[in-house]
Amino acid sequence: MKTLVLIPARLAATRLPGKPLADIGGVAMIVRVWRQAMAAGVGQVAVAAGDADIVAAVVAAGGEAVMTDPDLPSGSDRIHAALHALDPQGAVEAVINLQGDMPFVSTEAISACAERLQASPCDIATVVAPEHAIADRTNPDVVKAILSLDPDGNAGRCLYFTRSTLYGDGPVWRHVGLYGYRRDALRRFTEAKPSPLELREKLEQLRALELGLRIDAAVIADAPLSVDTEADLDAARREAEKRRL
Repeated sequence: MKTLVLIPARLAATRLPGKPLADIGGVAMIVRVWRQAMAAGVGQVAVAAGDADIVAAVVAAGGEAVMTDPDLPSGSDRIHAALHALDPQGAVEAVINLQGDMPFVSTEAISACAERLQASPCDIATVVAPEHAIADRTNPDVVKAILSLDPDGNAGRCLYFTRSTLYGDGPVWRHVGLYGYRRDALRRFTEAKPSPLELREKLEQLRALELGLRIDAAVIADAPLSVDTEADLDAARREAEKRRL
């Protein structure tokens, strides 16, 4: 399956403007994400940028970037536009949407997403990890995936995603913002309007479920650090120093 890894990025983030170019140990965050995607080796990698400064930073690091309309409403719309710019002939069969705010995302996470899409009849593949702490269960910023796990416990079908508290015994799976789309699934998703559940939970993956698309998730050991706030950025800088990266 010919796969293209696309990393959507724009400077006008609501909570942390300019974060794709934030310096983390002397390296722009978007460049760190691009490097991890390249190291995963699942296919061609490009940044779908909403700003010329992001394109310049990626190209200066030796990467590939494509400029997209800065007014596109979501990262999914951005990668859909970039896909058509990079592959107008339709040769690419699968697209990995890798968020540009996970500077230390593991190559294993990227590979697991691509492999689940390859191995399963799902329309979309994603990744989940065990909760970090009991407090995750009541934290609305932690998106939880409700899974029907395969017998081996390494992956499963996603039944729902929520920000709400989950009760009862059993694991709570943190959703990691990493998606693998079959090309037609990406088209269907981006052509559809935001759905009622998506608007209610503020989770765009619920649009896919309401469209009847099947989402599977691979289980990984740990959720990567996602940079959404100044505190997250400080944590990422400490992590870079600890790793000497």
